[in-house]
Amino acid sequence: MTQLRLTLALALAALAWALLPALAVAEDLAARPRPEAVLSARYRLVLDLARHTPTYSPPVAARAFAYFGVIAYEATASGGNDLATLAGQLNGLSSLPKREGGAAYDEAAILNAALSEATARFFGNTGPTGQRAMKALDAKLGAAIGGPLPQDVVDRSAAYGRALADAVSAWADGDGAEPVENMGFPLTYEPKPGPEHWRPTSTIGQQQAPLLPDWGRVRPFAMPAGAACDLPPPLPFSAEKGSAFYQEALEVHDAVAHLGDERKAIARFWSDDPMLSTTPPGHWIQIAFQILDKENAPIDRRVDLLARLGVATADAFVACWLTKYEFDLVRPITYIHANIDPSWSPLLITPPFPEYPSGHSTQSAAAAEVLTRFFGDNYAFEDASHVRDGLPPRKFASFRAAAQEAAMSRLYGGIHYRTAIERGLEQGRCVAAHANALKTRM
Repeated sequence: MTQLRLTLALALAALAWALLPALAVAEDLAARPRPEAVLSARYRLVLDLARHTPTYSPPVAARAFAYFGVIAYEATASGGNDLATLAGQLNGLSSLPKREGGAAYDEAAILNAALSEATARFFGNTGPTGQRAMKALDAKLGAAIGGPLPQDVVDRSAAYGRALADAVSAWADGDGAEPVENMGFPLTYEPKPGPEHWRPTSTIGQQQAPLLPDWGRVRPFAMPAGAACDLPPPLPFSAEKGSAFYQEALEVHDAVAHLGDERKAIARFWSDDPMLSTTPPGHWIQIAFQILDKENAPIDRRVDLLARLGVATADAFVACWLTKYEFDLVRPITYIHANIDPSWSPLLITPPFPEYPSGHSTQSAAAAEVLTRFFGDNYAFEDASHVRDGLPPRKFASFRAAAQEAAMSRLYGGIHYRTAIERGLEQGRCVAAHANALKTRM
């Protein structure tokens, strides 16, 4: 994408955000909202904030969604139901504030205050329109929740929710992810020598260095370490015709050259580009909400799923990024131009970081395994996440089938080799096993 096209895309995205009604993220709150409605309204807001804030690349967005989900979960688990705290289970999270014994609290007020604080902490670097939307939702929910309650209950509940969010924020401060400067692109970077290694695929000056080369060192949530789900090396690099590596690149070339309408639709449906979507982890959160709403799931089940889903996708990006920079593999567009067809173009924009493994594959498989644990192996569903973007819903026989399609979309788009796709799916399943092992029930 040229600088002009990128600027135009960002401008159009910003315009779309500016045209959103500030309160569109909230449900009809004429009646006092239940915790389920508070959770939905708060997630709708942060999904839009991630969509319209330039700093939310997929790894950064996944991390923010994970902390947001943990805060929602702990706000609910602290109420004496059968949910077990994640303190002592997630890496580095030793303890969290507790409620005063015998004191009166309101669940919706706690959750609202906790997620308001979480929004400011993890999504607060948005622009003026986003800031206005945050304030508008605070005012709307605050009035709807607090109106019928005694003031001491409102104050106590809000104070506890903020204290809980602050404790999780303090825990987040030690994960090694922040600060993210220059949108995650190093100001200086020396590419590794040799044709097998990543080279810039964009003319944008900022993207002459790859995105977040140190993200693999970020503290994971449930995995014991980023290398817990590392992968074997990709196929041996070779420019010789007939070699396994050449054949994989040729498959990408030919797939794009002979795309039918269905494969084009698949590639675009799962593209989930930053600033033009809620990002790949946000897409899976949207899928989760569609099914939770269809099932009319209670709040305990909602926060359990969203916390696990956030943890799994955040850890997927840590594992994936560690492997990406371990092998630093050249992208198809670079290899194909040098060895097969200098005039070839992919369907999708090649992301500015190394190829192996596929991030879409890793995080999609991780998300699918979490959703499968909750809803079963063959849970058929329809995904309408991109209806507002003009893309029709897609139907899937299972979450794993959706993850497989999301993974293959990257070959159809011309930005990943098959090995990166298949190994990424393997890596995602490994990551999800750690998230699914968390004990959330007493």
